[in-house]
Amino acid sequence: MYKELRQHFEKIISLTDSEFEFLLSHFSVKKLKKHQFLVQEGDLVNYDYFVIKGLLKAYHTDSEGRESIMQFAMEDWWITDYQAYFSQSKAIFNIDCIEDVEVLSLSLQNRDKICAEMHKVEHFFRKKSNMGYIALQRRILSLLNSNAKERYDQFVDLYPSLIKRLPKTLIASYLGVSRETLSRLSS
Repeated sequence: MYKELRQHFEKIISLTDSEFEFLLSHFSVKKLKKHQFLVQEGDLVNYDYFVIKGLLKAYHTDSEGRESIMQFAMEDWWITDYQAYFSQSKAIFNIDCIEDVEVLSLSLQNRDKICAEMHKVEHFFRKKSNMGYIALQRRILSLLNSNAKERYDQFVDLYPSLIKRLPKTLIASYLGVSRETLSRLSS
């Protein structure tokens, strides 16, 4: 299980065995079943999660009960409500398990401790944050400037493995289209 985490970090930085053991000692394992919440709106968010196994969605539900999916996370991805995590405040998103899930949890305090002691880990998190900002900008521009067909094609190109794992209703919510529109786009 931990080899996935090491491989993930080593895409950006190199780690000795003792450095990885130190890093790993700051994570804890959490297992959840399909449909369980990892984070619920209104709860304090104490952890960032690295996905070892499974698939999750981060979403917001509006006052009329409509669900807007902000993010999916599968193996080798990170997920949390980042605003709540970094400000140590209450979640504005729900994070729900689409499949059975196994994650490694990292508290903000442990993250800060690791980064203070190992500057290359701080570099890793800075690079990951930068990549996340870029992905978020692409997603916002896509929602603002692309039609439904273009957004669907971009999703298929970026995340081909998710197309097979996700129900069409969830893909439609992520793309901001109805289930019927998605059926037309994917046929």
